[in-house]
Amino acid sequence: MINRRQQDILNELEQKGYVNVVDLCEAHNVSTVTIRKDLNFLENEKLLHRTHGGASKKPLYAFERNIDDKEEMQVEQKMQIAEEALKYISNSDYIILGSGSNIHYLSRIIKGFHKLTVLTPSLKVSLELCKEPSIDIIQLGGDIRDSSTSAVGPIAEAILSQFSCNKLFLGTDGVHLEFGLSTSNALEAHLNQAMIDVAEKVIVLADSTKMNIRGFGKICNLNKIDVLITDEGIDVETKMKLEEIGINVVVAGKL
Repeated sequence: MINRRQQDILNELEQKGYVNVVDLCEAHNVSTVTIRKDLNFLENEKLLHRTHGGASKKPLYAFERNIDDKEEMQVEQKMQIAEEALKYISNSDYIILGSGSNIHYLSRIIKGFHKLTVLTPSLKVSLELCKEPSIDIIQLGGDIRDSSTSAVGPIAEAILSQFSCNKLFLGTDGVHLEFGLSTSNALEAHLNQAMIDVAEKVIVLADSTKMNIRGFGKICNLNKIDVLITDEGIDVETKMKLEEIGINVVVAGKL
């Protein structure tokens, strides 16, 4: 049976997405032992996830999913993010499209451009874009990961190092204020680092479920990002802190 204090904790968690033990002690005038017992109880009831010093509404660590499964999640948000990202592509651009479901959604609507050149490690992205005769595609080679149908490894990185592009559109598994940008696979993270090194502008596509999440492999610190395109699910505090870093946070679907 959930008591009144525990319900208040859940209400705050619903609003903020996370709670801090110290703040909860002050708000409820109880000891840290009491609050930790509350959080442990609520975690056992599968109502929250314990973290160092507090709790979160959702798991803090990303785990690997097949891209086909990812594409069936947050479909409306990903379509809106793709539409917003499309506005950053111009005729005669030299762009890199990374891998992942958000990037694949974007590739489906890239049509009608003149002299657009695209580098990508993603087989799915290349197959979408090859339908457009006005787009030149450079497919990065290397080891193909079955879960993402995307190339990784030293061959892909060696090919990439021969180019310079004006824009990079990057997917991610996690956007964390302290850990930075990350993905669930270390080899993919390393290739994404190389993409950032050869791009003038970094545009990240990440639906709000990726916020405050860490993946296994770190890609970069958040100050490497120029633009972050997300959806209306992002909380106000996270958006504000990202903007304080200097990131242009664009909320897709917002009127």
